[in-house]
Amino acid sequence: RPSPEEALQWRDSLEKLLQNPYGLASFRSFLRSEFSEENVEFWVACEDYKKTKSPVKMAEKAKKIYEEFIQTEAPKEVNIDHFTKAMTMKNLVEPSPSSFDVAQKRIFALMEKDSLPRFVRSEFYQELIK
Repeated sequence: RPSPEEALQWRDSLEKLLQNPYGLASFRSFLRSEFSEENVEFWVACEDYKKTKSPVKMAEKAKKIYEEFIQTEAPKEVNIDHFTKAMTMKNLVEPSPSSFDVAQKRIFALMEKDSLPRFVRSEFYQELIK
């Protein structure tokens, strides 16, 4: 469990929150309670994808991420604009570690602007900083 001081830093840094296993788990639980965990799940999937070395594994993961989060009517479709979606689809013709970068940045910005402030006001977070 993080110290209250450590948890307090998360108010101003989604990056620090997501890098901390406890912070990530708390944030994920909070989003699940709001039925909006697809953004953080997409972000985590992209982080995992970028660490993939094997081209075969990369292509498999890219397809899975696309089907789960990007394609229209995907089970956990993330909210990205048409341009970002089109660019991501073009990047997937030849999957590379940066194929999802633009979409991931968009989702990170969305979480930072929208989900993080709600998380900071939540009981989940208030418990951590006591």
